[in-house]
Parts: sequence; structure tokens; C-alpha cells
Amino acid sequence: MTQKYPHLCAPITLGRVNFRNRMFSAPMGGTDITADCCVGPRTPGFYELRAKGGAAAVTASELVVHPETDASHMFHLDLKTPGCLAGWTFLADAVARHGAVPSVELSHSGQYAGTYLVDKDKKKGLSQFGPSDWVRPDGIPVKALTREQIADIVKAYGDTAALARRAGFQMVMVHAGHGWLVNQFLSPAFNHRTDEYGGSFENRLRFAREVLQSVRAAVGPGFPIELRMSGAELFEGGYDLSDGCRIAHTLEELADLIHVSAGSYQFGFFRTHLPMFAPHGDNVHLAAEIKKHVSKPVATIGALNDPAQMEEIIASGKADVIYMARALLADPELPNKVTAGREDEIVRCLRCFTCMAERPTTGTRRCTVNPVIGREIEGTEVTPAAVKKNVVVVGGGVAGMKAALTAAQRGHNVTLLEKTGELGGILKSEQALPFKYEMYQLGLTLARQLDLAGVEVRLSTEATPGLLNQLAPQALILAVGSSPILPPLPGIDGDNVVVVNNYYLEKDKVADSVVVLGGGLAGCECAVHLGMEGKTVHLVEMRDSLAVDCNIRHRPILMEKVDRFTAVHLEHAGQRITPEGLVCRDKEGNEVLIPGRTVICAVGQRSNRDTVMALRSCAPWVREIGDCSRVSNITNAVYQGYHAALDI
Repeated sequence: MTQKYPHLCAPITLGRVNFRNRMFSAPMGGTDITADCCVGPRTPGFYELRAKGGAAAVTASELVVHPETDASHMFHLDLKTPGCLAGWTFLADAVARHGAVPSVELSHSGQYAGTYLVDKDKKKGLSQFGPSDWVRPDGIPVKALTREQIADIVKAYGDTAALARRAGFQMVMVHAGHGWLVNQFLSPAFNHRTDEYGGSFENRLRFAREVLQSVRAAVGPGFPIELRMSGAELFEGGYDLSDGCRIAHTLEELADLIHVSAGSYQFGFFRTHLPMFAPHGDNVHLAAEIKKHVSKPVATIGALNDPAQMEEIIASGKADVIYMARALLADPELPNKVTAGREDEIVRCLRCFTCMAERPTTGTRRCTVNPVIGREIEGTEVTPAAVKKNVVVVGGGVAGMKAALTAAQRGHNVTLLEKTGELGGILKSEQALPFKYEMYQLGLTLARQLDLAGVEVRLSTEATPGLLNQLAPQALILAVGSSPILPPLPGIDGDNVVVVNNYYLEKDKVADSVVVLGGGLAGCECAVHLGMEGKTVHLVEMRDSLAVDCNIRHRPILMEKVDRFTAVHLEHAGQRITPEGLVCRDKEGNEVLIPGRTVICAVGQRSNRDTVMALRSCAPWVREIGDCSRVSNITNAVYQGYHAALDI
């Protein structure tokens, strides 16, 4: 067959190891880490899924090389802990048996030890070590490593690399970016030593050089070593891209692949992990510039998930390898789909940060659009049903579409009823916000998958007891969603009022000055969008905080955008809407006018329980899913739709 993306799908050789394409799975922490920091039973399947999906390399993360000075609850690898080496061997096997190269990231958090601990108070009790004595901005003191500790850590990198090779890993990645320990030595902002490990550029590189030399001595020639670095630290006082080029050029002789990322944990998390507000590939320029200064292959990363964009990066010489992390959580089959020319079936990452919020919150992994992530041990294949049934799904939103698709994949005869003329449900409203367009795309992708799976979709068809009696379903899934809440305010039915769900249909009605009533996630994101368009935006919320329904990773960057693009009025209760704006009562009881020629109502959703109650007796087996059961989010809608279909 003719390869649509020939450069992206071309093999590459690093050291003496061959890789089947240029799409690599970036380091992501495992789903379960045992109390003694070994590989838990769920973790091999977590990495295996992306190997099955066609990635050329799959990197396990983060393997802490020196627990004595990095007390983070992350993976260890030693011979003292029973079962530790075996756990890593099973993990490497799980990746290698699908034709992917198993790799492991060798890491030391340094002054950021304990970052991912669920118990945040425990982090404050750890001893954080770094190049120099100082106090972090969050008040945690950092102790300078002694020469003896440095020598012990350097040795530990080599010892751990040797054990990783023994376990079956075919490549190792030395993490020298993102503000972790090797990067801390490289950084003029963090390294203020006056001995041979600080001061001059050459001295600041000494620790990284010794680490790489230790690893090479341990793994031998031909075994690929990858250097992961920040092309620039992207904060005042850190090193810039010109320094990044010098670092890469100086150290490339000790590595087989230069993996160029960006940023530093405490000062640039959202430059390292690009949010939905940033362009895809916003950090590629760093790799492209460094590639001009080195002879070794260069890898790039940064919210990349579009095959055409990735093909152009490789074809134009900006990089030799594309790394993806969140994109391969959303769709582990992405590389296989690219290779087969099925790019229209790719489920795109929403950049919602659900995956990254779960780890410090619950110690697990979860993906909004992929219900098996972190739960691979429970099964990743949709198994055929023993008895094929007539299934009717009512509602063509994300929950209903996921349920109908999964039921069809199990072999059931599936009919989906949607009362409007278009699938997508509440996702349709996201097409008007450029930074949330991929949520709208999710609806389009699911609709495409329904078509391929043979689901009978009946649009503009309202489900009634009479119609359901005619269809005689043996299983009925109700996914009839929710409706926007309209507060009983005088003026709410005026021509100057737009319900946030309908903004995509009524954009032309929105004037240059806007009041957004409701400071939940939907209201905040709409307000930010309008502010980015240049409108004057006032955001009104009756509670004392915004976006309480937002996860802990997405919320900080959203609040930064809210502060930049809107005027916020907390503890203001709407009283009435006038042509001049929204009259509110503040917390002191005073009436104030928040000016705006348009008022957007975003006060929340209410489950369509009346529809549920009218239909719930129309089949012998009935399941309620998504917003009609309890107003929630896309994550829960996808999970409930998937598992409802598995239960039939």
C-alpha cells in the first residue's frame, strides 16, 4: 500500500536497536506503585496498551535511581526487594512482545522530591536535596548535595541502568529536563555551587556528563541512551535556547538520541505540558533549533496528535522522532491508525488534564476519552456478547454514542435515537471555542465510529413509549442528557440573553461588552474565549470561588486566563437583566449594575429526569447514564456509556 505518512512511519536505528516508526510513547508514571515502590500488577498493562497500538518505543517512568536522597513515592529497581526485578521484567516483556522497544526513564527529583505524593503534608517532611542550599518558593528548604552524595548518585545511575538492561529493557532515558536533579545542576537559577560542579558552563555540565558516562559504562556500546532535556527553561534566570543548544552539542557524544522538551516544574509546568490554550507543537521550535547544532537524532514533544503536522515535522527536518504522551492515552491505537491511513478514526486528546490531575489526587491514572486507561488489567478488548440482543440507546450525546458503539462492537443489534438533527449533544457547543474544538471533534469521531460499527442512527426522532414498544428492545440505555438551568430572573427571556449551550448558534448576537452569569467551568471558559476575542467581559459568580468543578491541573491555567481576560465579581447574586447589563446584589447587600450589552447565562445544567421517568419501563433491562443520571462531565459520560454496554 502507499504510505500516506512515509516519514512518520519510516523506521529508525538508534545504537544497535531498530525502531519500527518515528512515533514514540513518552514517559508517563505507572498506574500503581506498591508500598515498597515496585511495579504494581496494573502497571505492565498500562504500558503494554501503547505497544499493541503501534508505538515504536514505550518508556516507563519514573525510575528513581537513588532513594536515599529522593524519597518520592515513585518506582525503584533493586535486588534487595523481593519481586522488584521480576516486576520490571514482566513490564519489559509486556512491551517487547508487541514489537515495541521497552525503555525506562532514569530519574532523580532532587529538590522536587515528593511532588506526586497524594499526602501533601508528607512532602513537607521529606529532605529535599539539590545542587545548592536554598528555600523553594513554597517554603520547603533544600539541602546542597555533598561530593560524596553526588558520587553515590552518579554510580546509582549506572547500577540502575544495568539492572534495567538485565530486566529486558532495550533503551534507557536519562531525565535531564523539567527541573529535575540533572537539570538543576545545568541551571544557573538553581546551581550556585562554587566547587567543580558549579559556576562555569563546563562545571554545571559536569554532573550530567558523569551520569551519562556511568550509564554508558554500565550498559555497554550499542545500547541506546536517550538524553531528555529542556531546550530552554523558559523562566527568568534559567538557561535559554542558546544555552540549550550548547548543552546538547556538548553532551551529544554520550547519547544516541537528544529528546528536547521544555520548561521547569515549578516555574513552567504549563510550558512543559501544553494546555488547550496553547498551539499544538508549541515547543517544536526548540528541537528544530537544537537539531542544527548536533549530529545525533533529535526527538520533539508537545501536544502533538495530528498526523499531518507530525509528518511535516519529520519531513522538514525539524526533528527525527515524535514523542506523544497524552495523545496515546486518549488513543493508544494512534500509530496503527496512522500507518493504516485511518487517521479519521483517531480519538484526539482533549488536553483537559484529567490524566495528570488523577495522579496527585488519587494516585491512579484516568483518561476522559479512554475508559480502560489505568484499568487495563480488567480487560482492554471489547469481547463479543454470548447472546446477541436488540439494544436501543436514547440520546446521541457522548454517553449515548459511547454506549451504542460499545454495544455494537459486542455484536448487538443497536439503534440510536436522537431527537435533534445532529449527534454530539452538549459537545456541539464546543465548536465555537477554538481551544475546545477537540471536544467537538470527539463527537464527530464517535459518529464516524458508529457508522463503521453499523449502528442504526435515527436523527430527528424523539423516543416515546409508543416508539419503544414498536422497537421492542431487550436492553434500553437512556442517555437523554440535561438541559440548561435558566434562573427566574426578570429579563432572562430578553433578546440580549444567550444561553451558553447555544452560543455556537448565536455568536452574532453577542455584543462587544458581555456579562457571563455563572463562574463554573463552562462560564469561565466561555468568558476567557470572549476576552481573547477582544470583548470586554465581566464574569459573575454567587459563590466565593470560580470553577470549583475543574480539576487541579486545568484550574490554575484557566484562572490565569480568567484574570487576564475578564473582570471577576465573586459573591454577586443576579437579580434582574436589563438592556444595560446584569443587576446584582453583592455580599454587603448592595445592588450594583454589572455593565454589558449581552448576558450569557451559564449557571449550570439540570438532569432530564422527566424523560427518564417516561421511558424507564419500556424494556426488561434499563440503564441510565450520563447527565440524565447525574450532571457531571465527559469523563463520567464515557465511562458510564462504555460499561453500560459491557453489562448487556
